[in-house]
Amino acid sequence: MLQIVNLTVVCAKRDDVLMQVSKGIVTVHVGQGPHRATLTFGWRDNEKAEQAIYELNFGKYAEKRKDDAA
Repeated sequence: MLQIVNLTVVCAKRDDVLMQVSKGIVTVHVGQGPHRATLTFGWRDNEKAEQAIYELNFGKYAEKRKDDAA
């Protein structure tokens, strides 16, 4: 199964994430303003999609939880 489906679910749960698909290219924008990060890859690239899912859930772009702020 293509991981783009799982990535869509992850992105849909976040207010600070915008996912776009156009001409076979997936673009995921995380955050706003000058701190916005952009991830780009082909829609069939499962490895990059899995990496994006990981980063959004647990890594660099994971949502900050209240108990992490202390």
